Amino acid sequence: MALELKDVSLLVEEQCYLQDISLRFEAGSFNVLLGRTLAGKTSLLRVLAGLDKPSRGQVFYNEQDVTGVAVQKRGLSMVYQQFINYPHLTVWENIASPLQLAKVSAGEITRRVKHIADMLHIGEYLQRLPLELSGGQQQRCAMARALVKDAGIVLFDEPLVNLDYKLREELRSELKVLFKTRETIAIYATTEAHEALALSGTTTLLHQGKVLQAGLAQEQFAKPVNLYAADLYSEPPLNVFSASVDNGVLQIQSPTSLADIAHLCDLPNGQYQFAIRPNHIYLQPNNTASIVLRAKVDLAEISASETYLHVEVSVDSDQTSLSWTLHILSIMSFRSGSGIDIFLPLEDLFVFDLAGKAIRWPDTHSLEVK
Repeated sequence: MALELKDVSLLVEEQCYLQDISLRFEAGSFNVLLGRTLAGKTSLLRVLAGLDKPSRGQVFYNEQDVTGVAVQKRGLSMVYQQFINYPHLTVWENIASPLQLAKVSAGEITRRVKHIADMLHIGEYLQRLPLELSGGQQQRCAMARALVKDAGIVLFDEPLVNLDYKLREELRSELKVLFKTRETIAIYATTEAHEALALSGTTTLLHQGKVLQAGLAQEQFAKPVNLYAADLYSEPPLNVFSASVDNGVLQIQSPTSLADIAHLCDLPNGQYQFAIRPNHIYLQPNNTASIVLRAKVDLAEISASETYLHVEVSVDSDQTSLSWTLHILSIMSFRSGSGIDIFLPLEDLFVFDLAGKAIRWPDTHSLEVK
């Protein structure tokens, strides 16, 4: 069993929502669609569901062309951002409603409703109305109604976005367990890279209706295809600067040799964009070859046990000021306007060409998914 898109495009009033997308989702797989708002995630889900017909291309399910088949005949379920429950029905009635419409026997309905409710930890609330539940419990009810049908395809359109962080973590963990033993094709849309990493599924990275990269999220984190993809996997955003390489020397405030850095030592002469993640900039030497830059503190933002340090730094002779963020895994205080030294390990630098295409990746990043 598989769900496949072949050269799918979607145009609405001459605006391109999806462009030449070819993807295949196998039975028993958990798949993530990752991209910022308006990347094309919801449009792709709607085409997969049969809510929208592609302007070009075809959709196949079990090797059958279902491009023009209505959503009611596709045997799938959807879970949305909002808690879509029937407010006048109990939790039990909400979960049972799709089975009742399918004329499943009463005994089977009882068995399946109890089973899925227990799996999602809402078994004790079956006689309550949805509005008597917490937000997390309401979303569990909506998920239970989608999953109780045992549909071959389940589509999730940012289902956890309206929940607090702790509830999101709980439900993500439950989803991974739920789909481990199912032959269902699960497709989960999200704007957040850390969610794609946590779900550990095959991830398709979308941007402006196009597929930028497809594969394991951990591989995309380690080897993003371009600067956009790298930045999407960085929170806070990447710190980026432009510099030239001349005969193995990085021309920066203090010219720095790249000779001993495995992924940088043979960079051809030329101008590049370099980037480093906020958690890989340090306030003191870390026993590796580093670029040392003088920076000015703008703001120290403390969050729980971490500090986000916002600084201004210049890396070239023109003294062009760049706004960077450091992610420090401890609480530290700084005086606004004070000068500090920051250390950029050369081994942690990404390299992109001037158009943003990835040229080199740090060798260590495959082991540092956080």
